[in-house]
Formats: sequence, C-alpha cells, structure tokens
Amino acid sequence: MLEQHYAVTTELLNDASTRRNESDAVVVTADLRAVDNIAALKEMFGKSSHVRRRIFVIDQKARLFSVQAYALGATRVLVNPVNQASLLAALVDTNPSRTISTEALPGACEAATAGATALSSMFSAVLSGKAIDIRGAKGAAGKIADSIAEDGLSSWLETVRRHHEGTYQHCLLVTGIAVDFGLSLGVPKADLERLYSAAMFHDIGKAKIPLAVLDKPGRLDDQERALIETHPAAGYDVLKGNAGISPEILDAVRHHHEYLDGSGYPDALCSGSISDIVRILTISDIFAALIEHRNYKPTMPREQAYEILRSMEGKLERPLVAAFRDVALNR
Repeated sequence: MLEQHYAVTTELLNDASTRRNESDAVVVTADLRAVDNIAALKEMFGKSSHVRRRIFVIDQKARLFSVQAYALGATRVLVNPVNQASLLAALVDTNPSRTISTEALPGACEAATAGATALSSMFSAVLSGKAIDIRGAKGAAGKIADSIAEDGLSSWLETVRRHHEGTYQHCLLVTGIAVDFGLSLGVPKADLERLYSAAMFHDIGKAKIPLAVLDKPGRLDDQERALIETHPAAGYDVLKGNAGISPEILDAVRHHHEYLDGSGYPDALCSGSISDIVRILTISDIFAALIEHRNYKPTMPREQAYEILRSMEGKLERPLVAAFRDVALNR
C-alpha cells in the first residue's frame, strides 16, 4: 500500500511549477468541491500542456466527482483506496498510439478538449437535472468535424486515445469516425451536421449508469448487461422535447444499437424502420468500441476491427460496411 499521504492545498497546487517541465505524468488528490482547488488546477494544467498522464484520485465513486475530474483534464480517475500496483499501472503508458506529438496537431487537441468539455457539461447537467447546453455540444461537434477535415481520421484517433478514456473517449472517437464516414460517402452538409450531432449525443444516457458497471474491466453479467442496454432509451428520454434536438438526432440516440435483423435494442427494429443516419452511426459506434484504448486490454488493430464488422452479416448494411473499408483501414 502507499505509505505516504500528503494534504493537498491550494498553496501546494500553486507551487507545482517547480519542476513542471521535467514530468510527463501528474497525480492529483484534492477536494474537488473547493473552488480554490479547481481554479488552481485549471491554472496548473494550463501551463502544463506537455503532461500526458493526469491521474486524479477521488474519495468517492460518485459520478459528479468523476465528471469534475475529467472536466479539469484527467486522463484517468482512480477511487480510494488506491494501492501501489494500481497507481503504477495507471502511470505506465501501455498504449503505443500515445507517441504522437500534441504540438503537431493543435487543431485536433483543441477539438478534443472542446468535445470532452461539452461531454462533461452534458453528463453533469443530466445528473443535476439542469438544462443541457445543446448549442455548446453541437459547436464542439462542429470543431471535431473541422479537425477531421483538416488533419484526417488517424490523427484524431491518436489524439483522443492519448488524452481521454472511458465514455468520453468513446464518444469522441464515434463522433470523429462518423464524420469521416459521412465525408467519404459524400453526404450533404445538413445530413453531416445531423450525423455528428447524433454521434455527440448518442451515449448521453450512460450518465444514468453506475460507473462500476461502465468501467468494469471484463465481461458483464446478465443484470449488468441489461442495465447497460437501458442507456439508449434513457438518452432519448433526457433529450426528447428539447427544441434544439431534431427528430433525426433523437431517433439516432434511441436506435444506435438496433440491427437490421431485429436483434438489437431497445425496440428490436428491423431494416425498414432503421434510418440511414442510424445505420452509419451504428457502424461507427461498433468500430470505435473495438479500437478504443482500455487500461485492461490492448488496443485492437483497425484491420481486425473491420473484419469483425464484416462478420456481422445480416446485422449491418453490407454495402455500407464495404464503403466503410477505406475509413477503417486507410484514412
């Protein structure tokens, strides 16, 4: 177990610049309810853009604490009690994709930060019962689309996997992949905007799922799986009635886990009832889940992930899967 404990104060945070340029990782344990601590952390991280791993240790596995940590730039959140082995595992960088220079991709880094901030705001709003900043989320998704158009998909995937994890990483990956897929298909601008907005909102229902289930390293049991499968309908319920959410986006949020053969959820739709936007989003969502970086498993190669998509005969639209090949392997 870790033997030494230190009281974290605003003064200590403000003095954290002493050897800032010598580190590529930082571990933070602070009371995130304290405004002074939050302000000091924002200032510190604003001057430490080169720090690649930002590990926050929180005292409660409460969603709001986790949301606050990620909003401050956490790349990993651990919950006390933390032992030496788990802390060292978090500090060891096992993802080979995390070698790219952030300075080479300022647009992608800026877009990823904007996206993560918007996601954090949305999740926090759902938990607190406040209004969701729909306009802000769409604006962040638009920045992601601009980044994909300028820097390409591969740069986006590397940037996101380097700086984010869990649900935020997944949503950012899905949004970027959906944008690139839409661009490759030549979808009209209005449809592309609906697509990347749907991707940004598609997992908002996961704000209702306990972190212990979302972050479980390994196979879910039947009860946990059933709980996870409530998130599309939960997201739909959160967003319905909002004037800023079009019917097409709302439909995509609810149905992004539907399959053409009727084996999906929550409504067991068949092919005739599944829109084009949903079909594109579903392929993007599955591919993102397969290639995202998890601390408990290696990142799946894009070639292998694409072969899994090809194997889902009858569930995904075959021509779309074929069209996705260039996105999956070459872009």
